[in-house]
Amino acid sequence: MQFSLANKSASLSVGEFSDFALGPRESGGGSAGIWRAQLGQHWHNELRAQTEREHSVDGALRPDVAFEIPIEGRLVHRGWTVALGGRIDQLVGSTLREIKTVTRPLPADEAELRADYGPYFLQLATYAVLARTTAHHAHLATLNRATLRAELVFVEASSGLAQTLALTAFDEALVHHQLDAVVEFLELQLRAAERRHRLRFHSPFASLRPGQETIQQDLAAAFHGSPAVAQSAIRSPQSAIVLLEAPTGYGKTGCALEFALGELKSGRYDRLIWLTGKSTGQLQVVETLRRMTQPAENCRPSGDSPPPPSAAPAPEKCNLLGYTSPEPLAFWQVRNKGEHCVNVEFHCVRDNCGYLAGAEERWPSSGLARFYRDPTQPHDLDALRAAGREARICPYEITRTALAFNDVWIGDYNYVFAPDNRGLFFDQPGFDAARTLLIVDEAHNLPSRVADAYSHTAHDGDVRALLAELDHLQAPTPLILAVETWARTLASVSPCEVLDGALEADVRDALDRLAELVTTLPLDYAALGPHHSETLWQFAKLHEFLDDTRLHRLLWSRREGELEFTCVDASAAIGESLGAFGGALLMSATLAPFDQFAASCGVAVGRGLRSAPNHGEQETARPTYSALRAPAPWRHGAYDVAVDLRVSTTLRERAATYGTTAETIERLHAASGGAVAVFFPSYAYAENVLRALDQIGSPIRAALQPKLPELAAQAAWVEETLALSDALFLVLGSSFAESIDLLGGRVSHAMVVGPALPEVNAVQRARLDAFSALGRDAAFRRVYQIPGLQKVNQALGRLVRGPGHRAKVLLHCKRFAEPSYAALLDPECQQYREVFTTTELDEWLAQ
Repeated sequence: MQFSLANKSASLSVGEFSDFALGPRESGGGSAGIWRAQLGQHWHNELRAQTEREHSVDGALRPDVAFEIPIEGRLVHRGWTVALGGRIDQLVGSTLREIKTVTRPLPADEAELRADYGPYFLQLATYAVLARTTAHHAHLATLNRATLRAELVFVEASSGLAQTLALTAFDEALVHHQLDAVVEFLELQLRAAERRHRLRFHSPFASLRPGQETIQQDLAAAFHGSPAVAQSAIRSPQSAIVLLEAPTGYGKTGCALEFALGELKSGRYDRLIWLTGKSTGQLQVVETLRRMTQPAENCRPSGDSPPPPSAAPAPEKCNLLGYTSPEPLAFWQVRNKGEHCVNVEFHCVRDNCGYLAGAEERWPSSGLARFYRDPTQPHDLDALRAAGREARICPYEITRTALAFNDVWIGDYNYVFAPDNRGLFFDQPGFDAARTLLIVDEAHNLPSRVADAYSHTAHDGDVRALLAELDHLQAPTPLILAVETWARTLASVSPCEVLDGALEADVRDALDRLAELVTTLPLDYAALGPHHSETLWQFAKLHEFLDDTRLHRLLWSRREGELEFTCVDASAAIGESLGAFGGALLMSATLAPFDQFAASCGVAVGRGLRSAPNHGEQETARPTYSALRAPAPWRHGAYDVAVDLRVSTTLRERAATYGTTAETIERLHAASGGAVAVFFPSYAYAENVLRALDQIGSPIRAALQPKLPELAAQAAWVEETLALSDALFLVLGSSFAESIDLLGGRVSHAMVVGPALPEVNAVQRARLDAFSALGRDAAFRRVYQIPGLQKVNQALGRLVRGPGHRAKVLLHCKRFAEPSYAALLDPECQQYREVFTTTELDEWLAQ
């Protein structure tokens, strides 16, 4: 849907109009939608040929018979002009005919078809209403509108059996009812635009930290190119991708929100999407937004220096209402579907869930529209679950419906980048990525997270269990045979780093057949249950994975009967998603080297650059970016770093130095006088050093981080361990090393045991191969060194989080002194002392 609020007009296809709904709706699209579209086209062609045979005279088609006729028109409703357009499948005399393919058996009771396929009848009714008011097509110009009739032809997908139903006057009356729903949506969008225009907000900081003074101007220049451009009220934002590297403790969240709210107020963007991988980060954004848009306590407008062009102007007088808009900013944190679920067991089989089945009928009288009509309505997870339970409607459907009316969406990376989840955002009515500002926090995790989202695992045990259940339910024989073939294929898989070419061909053939059957045959998913249904749905996902030319793929196996569909590199898919947005800000404390990170996200430096083709694909344009490193003068000289050249922590050599590492920890603690942090590349390495401490009879009380899923529990463990232990053993890349902000200013001495290179395995070797065109050293840097040193820099950033923090850091491996490794260290840590002997270590510690 495209709309102009200024002109009070909207434009959408007839299909989009008939499907439009405020409330629960079934999701479509994906590989299943593609297969149904292909099959639907087949039956359209068959029925067209049949109509041509029936209405031809001496081999010539009658002049009053035509196919795929454009029908367009404008309907005025409650002050809004709605332009609609589409193509009717057939016109035979004065009869409009629309053909729809269904998977259910036919013939069926008319009442059931009307109940299950209401949008189909509405689509045909819309064509009929438009045909009576338009004469744009030659066939419609001569049409006798008084005798116009319309009929809907249902076709059973598996057999081609057809059933025809005539349109009624009641069906046509529903077009005006649908216009009411569209206009209500448009009125709420108009209200939201006014809300953004009148938005008032204040700075998230009571006082600016050194380095923050110019960040708003820097961001405006990075996005808009010049102060003049930044100050102008640009109605159509220029597409821009900006990489912002700012250290831990800088205040990235507040700075980015201040810039983004200014952009919303100026009208450059209609919506802000904020993505981060952890719910705690999302909660921080929610809390910061609340503080910024609620009355200011100290009456200081945005920034304590003259506000940048993008910021909201300060009110003339300081009062409680002066800092907030008459209607508050509407923002929504999206939690995952499982967290919304109010069932005893989480499942999303619509017919088997009392909160999904029939939800569309219950919605109008449920009162749940309050969640999008009133921005002040509490919509935390508990409130949504309570409201959904009372209305007998899935709470996730409340979130899905309310999103379209919120100015800010806050959620996980998956809602933009994962194929299984992105529909929640991109299928929202009126959503336009080109009018949206995207902010990705902790963006250094984005490439690996997206690759994981595209990856799948198939287990022969799951398929055998599904096969037994399909047989029990007497599912269609073709499907049972296809699943049986797939089960045999998986059973033949043995552990390997790359699947044999012949076996891969068998996999493709099996999945081609399964994807076609699953998306076209009528199946009782309620009887199958959630686990078996998920196994069935996976077939289409695997087929889509194999057909996605944007991905570098690897098919391999860890164990018998298990097949891994691994995305090795999703950069092209990431770049495609980023390029759709009007602006994108990717933030982290560890993005450098920028060119390598940008390449992993499918974007290029400068304008007009193009990506090198891969695997024989054609060269494609990549979106471009600019980079910005936030100044943090309080970090200068905050680190005192030494590289320990006495040891090598490579997998081959580390066992010989466990004792040296243990003794070094003792020395570090003695110099510190308090708890020290020791970062390891793995749990196994840390456990070996713990044993070494025991073997030398060390009095050091060392505690290894537990495997706790909740961040609150992790923080509690850190607090307790800082008070009761001498050494915290933390694993690089874990939440303890990258998400716990409790070490800054409290831990003065730390040690990093090795550069934490990724494990050598089939996937990493495949990544090396994917980047082989870069050269051996460059590929190794991209696959191993950059991810490893990124984890090190993330951990070190937790030690200095604000002015006055200091840290003495020992990099415990000779590799840190090699130029290729040292160049990837945080710039504040690249000036270091080299330690060759234990005596030199003691001297450095004593300084």
